[in-house]
Amino acid sequence: MLYIRNAGDAKAALSQTEHLAFVKKCEVYLGHLKAKDKLIAAQPIIREGFIVSKNENGWSSVAVDPTREVQVGYYHIKANDIDEAIAMAKENPEFEYVPSASIEVRPIKIKEEQTNFVCPTS
Repeated sequence: MLYIRNAGDAKAALSQTEHLAFVKKCEVYLGHLKAKDKLIAAQPIIREGFIVSKNENGWSSVAVDPTREVQVGYYHIKANDIDEAIAMAKENPEFEYVPSASIEVRPIKIKEEQTNFVCPTS
């Protein structure tokens, strides 16, 4: 998984023309991943949301602070290893347009080792 993160509303500084160019480059990036059969899914994520947690007093629901670093999208990709996934992340247009951009690259656990339970996929 590639988790895309930005500080605050980093794209607010882009002009309308720059934002359109960014969106088009993202479409090319997605097309490139699809053509190589490396893309399973991808979606931008709305900045507003909630963080739900539980403690000894019950449940807590706190609004995500969109002025801080937030996850703004994800790419569910297919890679042969972590190095290939990192290489794919480095090609993301986010880095060209958003100085605060970062991409968290994480392998997905397919099966529980103790029980051999295979996690469902779409």
